[in-house]
Amino acid sequence: MDEIKETGGARIGNANATWPFATLIVNKNELELKAGIIGNLVFKPSDVTSIERYVQIPLIGQGLKINHSVSGYNPKVIFWTMGNITELLRRIEQTGFLAHTNPLPAEISSEIAATQSGGAFPLKIPAAIAIVVIWNILFLTDMLKMFSGHNTGMPLGLGAQLALAFVFITGLLLLISAPFRALMLKPGRTIADIRPFIYFLMFICGIIFLAITFMPK
Repeated sequence: MDEIKETGGARIGNANATWPFATLIVNKNELELKAGIIGNLVFKPSDVTSIERYVQIPLIGQGLKINHSVSGYNPKVIFWTMGNITELLRRIEQTGFLAHTNPLPAEISSEIAATQSGGAFPLKIPAAIAIVVIWNILFLTDMLKMFSGHNTGMPLGLGAQLALAFVFITGLLLLISAPFRALMLKPGRTIADIRPFIYFLMFICGIIFLAITFMPK
């Protein structure tokens, strides 16, 4: 078996991505866990000390814990699966990843090292901080109106609409604009790493925006 690709969920530290927002990809040279906005982790065979069964809630919260030695990653890395854990472990073993002891080709090794040096989070830190700050400022305008007594209707108004529209447009630009992606994503990261999360976020923001807009005042 050359490579396996499994859809599921993931936990990295205290951050959790539910099914189907995580993908586990394994071949003989590398193991990659794509978990959207909470992180994209890649490991060489020598980085992984073991892969073991992890059961939090039988039949629901079960998966594989990836024990590793990469200092820049959170030590708690779990891939959640709704399938058979024993079968998934067997398929990973068949790729040859766990038994691979030979040095990797220089190109692959340097590519993995570059990804690891950037950390798990896919967005540039200043870009992420800017999004959070703008989001909070826009929402704060509604909160200030409510506490000052100027807003006697529903607490969410123009500020919330602008915040939701801002996040929706940010997601759209990430999907369609290469220059904007270069501004927002860390080097070596691609929109494929977070595309499912972006679609989900835009859908949620759109639904809430319409609900606020057309809700009776």
